Amino acid sequence: MGTLGRAFYTVGFWIRETGQALDRLGSRLQGNYFFQEQLSRHRPLMNVFDKVPVVHRDAFVAPSASITGDVHVGHGSSIWYGCVLRGDVNNISIGSGTNIQDNTLVHVAKSNLSGKVLPTIIGDNVTVGHSAVLQGCTVEDEAFIGMGATLLDGVYIEKHAMVAAGALVRQNTRIPYGEVWGGNPARFLRKLTEDEMAFFSQSALNYSNLAQAHAAENEKELDATEFEKVVRKKFARGDGEHDSVPNLSDDVLLDKSSKAS
Repeated sequence: MGTLGRAFYTVGFWIRETGQALDRLGSRLQGNYFFQEQLSRHRPLMNVFDKVPVVHRDAFVAPSASITGDVHVGHGSSIWYGCVLRGDVNNISIGSGTNIQDNTLVHVAKSNLSGKVLPTIIGDNVTVGHSAVLQGCTVEDEAFIGMGATLLDGVYIEKHAMVAAGALVRQNTRIPYGEVWGGNPARFLRKLTEDEMAFFSQSALNYSNLAQAHAAENEKELDATEFEKVVRKKFARGDGEHDSVPNLSDDVLLDKSSKAS
């Protein structure tokens, strides 16, 4: 962003701040008859009681995710957009290289009817598909939980096992090594092949690499993202049906930024 762009940005910022101040003043003058919009100040990490989330510095937590209470996220793991991990009445542990995909809910149980304490423990290199629900269960390393699957209290998923998309796994069910379970309620479908089991670790690695790209984009300052938009718009050209935009590396953007300033 050049000097002129910074000036416009600063002026716009202060106009907006002034407008908000005037709105607050007007609301006070109206007394009990005013309507005031309550803004949601979302925090991806939040304490509850005396419980504090612990997230490894190399893990990725999307801005719209919510991690609350006694939750541990290991090295290289990723918590994607819209996920909720709520460790309020018990703890949640997520190993290394695991991906918890968009809109997934992970919760715990203080105890069930039998009095058993039920944290949620997810191992290393696990893939948990979009919109899954995991409640007070254990998932061992390199397992695969399909999209929209539900794992209830006391469920135990062994290493290299798979829960099919949309499955409902009933309480205290144990899914053995190398098996696929699916349906409602979930039942044994078949054995996994060696190639399929090998894919689980590759799937986790793919998501770990993808998370690094999302993390880098989320860490950019506003000035950098605005400048990138300007550069992409400048170099975009129409090809009749679609606009094509060059793939601008960070080095290219940095070079152009230094010339513009």
